[in-house]
Amino acid sequence: MINSPTDNQLDMVVAVTLYQRGLMPLAEACRLTAMSEATFLEAVYVAEKVAAETNPLVVPEKRLRLAPDFKLSVLMPVYNERKTIREVLSRVAEVGLPKEIIVVDDGSTDGTRDILREIEAEKDESLRIFFHPHNRGKGAAVRTAISHATGTVCLIQDADLEYDPREYFQLLEPIVDGRADAVYGSRFIGGGAHRVHLFWHYLGNQMLTKLSNMLTNLNLTDMETCYKVARTELLQSLGLRSNRFELEPELTAKLAKAAARIYEVPISYSGRDYAEGKKIGWRDGVQAIWCIFKFRFCD
Repeated sequence: MINSPTDNQLDMVVAVTLYQRGLMPLAEACRLTAMSEATFLEAVYVAEKVAAETNPLVVPEKRLRLAPDFKLSVLMPVYNERKTIREVLSRVAEVGLPKEIIVVDDGSTDGTRDILREIEAEKDESLRIFFHPHNRGKGAAVRTAISHATGTVCLIQDADLEYDPREYFQLLEPIVDGRADAVYGSRFIGGGAHRVHLFWHYLGNQMLTKLSNMLTNLNLTDMETCYKVARTELLQSLGLRSNRFELEPELTAKLAKAAARIYEVPISYSGRDYAEGKKIGWRDGVQAIWCIFKFRFCD
C-alpha cells in the first residue's frame, strides 16, 4: 500500500517548486513550511541535487545555490527620494533572498526623512535605517552603510527606481558559484529594456569608463553603474574615502589594486532625466576624471 503524502510534505513540495521558479518569495515559502530561511534553502539545495542525480537529462531552471549562512546586505543611499522610497523598499523586500536592507538617509530635505521614520516605526527586523545630520554625498552614505553591513555579500541599490531588484539573482551568481569577488551590472552589454535618452550623459559615462580602464587595466563597459556587488569582507577592507559620486572610480581602482576577480553581467535600466530628479551632473564628471588619476597613483 502506498502511503499518501502528509499536508506538511505537500506544503514542502509546493513551496520548493514555486520558490525554484521564482513564483514565491523566500519569506512566504518559509512561512508555508514553518522553516527558518537557512533550513528551507538547505532543503532546496538537497531537492535540486537529488533531481539532478535521479534524471541528469532534465535540466532544472537555474537557481542560486546559497550556503545556509548566506545573507545579502543591500546598501541603499538616499537623498530626497520621497516619491520612490516606499516603492523601492517594497521591491527589494520582495526579492526571495535572505537579506538585510541598510538605508542611509543623507540629509534629505523633501520629506524623505519623515517617511523613513514612519517605516522605521514598523519594526521590520531586516531593515536598518541611519540618518546623516546633513548632506555629505552618495559616497559618504554608501561608506556608512558598508560599515554596518553584516551579510556575506554587499550590493549597492539606488532609491530612484532606475535599477530593478529582480536582477539580484544574476548579479550574485558569479560570486555565489565562486568565480568572482565583485560584479558590476552593465547597462551596455545587453540585458532587459533600456530607456533611450541623455546622449551626452551616455558619452560622458563611456569616456570615464575608458579612462578608468586605461589606468586599471580592466575592460569594464560601465564603470559608473549603480549595481556594484562585492564580498563584504573585501569591500570593508578597501578603505574607501570618497564622499560624492567619485566613489565609483575609487571603488573600481581599489578593487583592481586588490586583484579582485571582477565580472560584469547585463542589466536593464529605467533611467530618469533631470526633471525627474536625476542628480549627477557635469561637475561630477570633471571630479571623476581627477579621481581616476588620484586613486590610481596616489591612494
